[in-house]
Amino acid sequence: MNTVEVDDGQNWTRVCEFDDLIPGRGVAALLADGTQVAVFRTRGGELYALSNRDPFSGAYVMSRGLTGSRGGLPVLVSPMLKQVFDLRTGHCLDEEITPDGNSAHLRVWPVRVASDEMAVC
Repeated sequence: MNTVEVDDGQNWTRVCEFDDLIPGRGVAALLADGTQVAVFRTRGGELYALSNRDPFSGAYVMSRGLTGSRGGLPVLVSPMLKQVFDLRTGHCLDEEITPDGNSAHLRVWPVRVASDEMAVC
């Protein structure tokens, strides 16, 4: 089986099977340290892993966002306030700073497909 895994900096965490990810939609996963990540499979088959926490609202909802493209860049649109983030870098394309003065970006993690035993989404 082809398992999607996210690198937390120390270990690769199994998320789900590649075929279980619906292109254009996300899934939330929990890393060993308790961090929530949002994992996406684009319609082209690329994988991305970003923070599941929306930096504008503070809600853990980014896995429910919409994927697409803007100016040729693969993007994620927040389901809360509709800011657009670059899936490759996590940078917000609409605003640089949140209303509370924090940087408007999502942390990104390395993600891969590994042939291994089955995991569950």
